Amino acid sequence: MLSHILPKAEISIRENLRWLYILRNLMLFAVTFAVFIAVNGLGIELPQNQLWLAIFAISILNLYTWLRLRTPEEVTEHEIFSQICMDVLALAYLLYLTGGASNPIIWVFLLPLIVTAIMLPQAYAWNMVIITSCVYTVLIAYNVPLPAIEPHLAHPAMAELTPEMSLQMHLMNDRRYFNLHVFGMWFGFVFSAGLVAFFVVELSKTLKERERNLADARESALRDERVVSLGTLAASAAHDMGTPLGTIAILTHEMVEDFPEHRYPELYHKLMIVQQQIDRCKQALSVMSASAGEMRAESGKVMLVSEYIDEVLNQWRAHKSATRLKLFVSPNVDMAAKIIAERTVTHSIINILNNAAEASPDDAGIEFHAEWSDDNLFLRIRDFGPGLPAEFIDFAGHQPVKSNKQGMGVGLFLTYTTIKRLGGTIQFSNLDSGGACVEISLPLLAKESIHDQFAYG
Repeated sequence: MLSHILPKAEISIRENLRWLYILRNLMLFAVTFAVFIAVNGLGIELPQNQLWLAIFAISILNLYTWLRLRTPEEVTEHEIFSQICMDVLALAYLLYLTGGASNPIIWVFLLPLIVTAIMLPQAYAWNMVIITSCVYTVLIAYNVPLPAIEPHLAHPAMAELTPEMSLQMHLMNDRRYFNLHVFGMWFGFVFSAGLVAFFVVELSKTLKERERNLADARESALRDERVVSLGTLAASAAHDMGTPLGTIAILTHEMVEDFPEHRYPELYHKLMIVQQQIDRCKQALSVMSASAGEMRAESGKVMLVSEYIDEVLNQWRAHKSATRLKLFVSPNVDMAAKIIAERTVTHSIINILNNAAEASPDDAGIEFHAEWSDDNLFLRIRDFGPGLPAEFIDFAGHQPVKSNKQGMGVGLFLTYTTIKRLGGTIQFSNLDSGGACVEISLPLLAKESIHDQFAYG
């Protein structure tokens, strides 16, 4: 209930009505207990018929609320405010029968005011302030006074009392009534203090949690802003590099024709390597341009997880065929599990594999562990290099690094942002046995979504 202190909380209005139902049950129990103690414990003569009638009316209202919670109709703020107003009228009638403003539990009008301020917008709270203040003012002048708390003597016995004894008895009666009033005020203070402390503590927790959420949102916004800036720079670089790269490709092709393999084998081999690297750069620029602009439809296709892993590894091997890779796939996996194969995720995993391959010695290679459940895909990529610097692990992926000494820079930042954007997680760590380890978790496509896709596709 306390998570919706602010007007635009995410909790539903129906949940507010449910909490109002619970609080009204507590009020019914407290009123019933108070009437029972006053009549049977303190011997106060109260208009019990009228009091039980008011308690019965509150019970009927709560029964209606219980039935209302089981209906599909939408609950409105006006409906909740109307029910709180009925509670105020019921409390006013109970207090009218028991002394009005002189009743020590007159502070009970604070409860509907607090509930209104928590559950409803500010306008309703000020209206409740006006209503409770008016009711309190009316009860000062119009009420049924509480009877004296004393043994009720027969009228002939009262006639035999002397004026001094009668005055002394009235003083004792006033003192007992005053003590009862003081006790009621003490109980009201203790209850109100506990209630205020409870609400303030819960409010503080809610505000701190909201501040954390806002801080995370600001961090995500800053990270996304950096990604957008990098995407803009990438598109600009792809456009600027297209023409000189095409010129280099033409010149390389002419040099290959001028220096045939049978006459210049060593130079011809080097030119072929240059030509392969130029083709790789052109392919990368093409993908960069497509990613910065409109993504192609096949970039988000649905694939089996096993096929997706094979595709990622095949794409990586096309450029890192010399690196040894040890593949470990858990045997206890659902072979029918599917994933949305986005191009950005594929590039993120390949980037991690490239970084691991550059950090590991050629004879050691890297390890690739894969397992998945019904909901998530878990990948673990390990290298056998010197590991990550301790200060690097603290901000790895949160911001681009200035140095590319360990082979991790802007690409790692984009990888981290991409996986976080899709609801996944990525963690970096150094192993005691040596080398660095990257653990990635990606959400899988729910089976219900797959069924819906086939049903409506």
